[in-house]
Amino acid sequence: MAERQWEVTVDPARCVGSGVCVAVAAEHFAVRDRRSRAVRPVTEPDDAVLDAAETCPMEAITVREAGSGTLLAPVE
Repeated sequence: MAERQWEVTVDPARCVGSGVCVAVAAEHFAVRDRRSRAVRPVTEPDDAVLDAAETCPMEAITVREAGSGTLLAPVE
Protein backbone atom coordinates (compact mmCIF):
# COMPACT_ATOMS: atom_id res chain seq x y z
CA MET A 1 0.00 0.00 0.00
CA ALA A 2 1.36 3.44 -0.95
CA GLU A 3 1.90 5.97 1.80
CA ARG A 4 -0.41 8.95 1.98
CA GLN A 5 0.83 12.11 0.34
CA TRP A 6 -0.28 15.71 0.58
CA GLU A 7 -0.33 18.33 -2.17
CA VAL A 8 0.76 21.75 -0.93
CA THR A 9 0.09 24.86 -2.98
CA VAL A 10 0.71 28.54 -2.36
CA ASP A 11 -1.40 31.01 -4.33
CA PRO A 12 1.11 33.63 -5.52
CA ALA A 13 -1.67 36.16 -6.06
CA ARG A 14 -2.62 35.98 -2.36
CA CYS A 15 0.82 35.49 -0.78
CA VAL A 16 2.46 38.62 0.62
CA GLY A 17 5.66 36.88 1.73
CA SER A 18 5.13 37.43 5.45
CA GLY A 19 7.21 34.36 6.26
CA VAL A 20 4.80 32.98 8.83
CA CYS A 21 4.78 29.66 6.99
CA VAL A 22 8.58 29.47 7.12
CA ALA A 23 8.52 30.22 10.85
CA VAL A 24 6.00 27.43 11.41
CA ALA A 25 7.27 24.85 8.91
CA ALA A 26 10.77 25.77 7.69
CA GLU A 27 11.32 22.33 6.18
CA HIS A 28 8.32 22.80 3.89
CA PHE A 29 8.32 26.46 2.82
CA ALA A 30 10.76 29.04 1.51
CA VAL A 31 10.31 32.70 0.63
CA ARG A 32 11.84 33.71 -2.70
CA ASP A 33 11.18 36.91 -4.61
CA ARG A 34 8.88 38.05 -1.78
CA ARG A 35 6.55 35.07 -2.20
CA SER A 36 6.35 31.79 -0.35
CA ARG A 37 6.75 28.51 -2.17
CA ALA A 38 6.31 24.92 -1.10
CA VAL A 39 9.73 23.25 -0.99
CA ARG A 40 8.05 20.02 -2.13
CA PRO A 41 4.61 20.42 -3.74
CA VAL A 42 3.88 16.78 -2.88
CA THR A 43 5.01 15.77 0.59
CA GLU A 44 4.48 13.24 3.33
CA PRO A 45 1.96 14.26 5.99
CA ASP A 46 3.32 16.62 8.63
CA ASP A 47 1.20 18.58 11.10
CA ALA A 48 3.52 21.58 10.65
CA VAL A 49 2.22 21.94 7.06
CA LEU A 50 -1.36 22.10 8.33
CA ASP A 51 -0.33 24.64 10.99
CA ALA A 52 1.32 26.80 8.33
CA ALA A 53 -1.82 26.76 6.19
CA GLU A 54 -4.01 27.63 9.18
CA THR A 55 -1.76 30.49 10.33
CA CYS A 56 -1.12 32.07 6.93
CA PRO A 57 -2.48 35.63 7.29
CA MET A 58 -3.59 35.69 3.64
CA GLU A 59 -4.98 32.13 3.50
CA ALA A 60 -2.68 31.56 0.52
CA ILE A 61 -1.68 27.99 1.43
CA THR A 62 -3.84 25.00 0.55
CA VAL A 63 -3.18 21.43 1.64
CA ARG A 64 -5.03 18.57 -0.04
CA GLU A 65 -4.88 14.80 0.13
CA ALA A 66 -3.03 13.68 -3.01
CA GLY A 67 -5.19 11.57 -5.25
CA SER A 68 -8.57 12.36 -3.71
CA GLY A 69 -8.14 16.15 -3.58
CA THR A 70 -9.80 16.27 -0.16
CA LEU A 71 -9.15 19.67 1.44
CA LEU A 72 -7.17 19.32 4.67
CA ALA A 73 -6.32 22.97 5.35
CA PRO A 74 -7.28 25.63 5.78
CA VAL A 75 -10.39 24.37 7.46
CA GLU A 76 -13.35 26.53 6.57
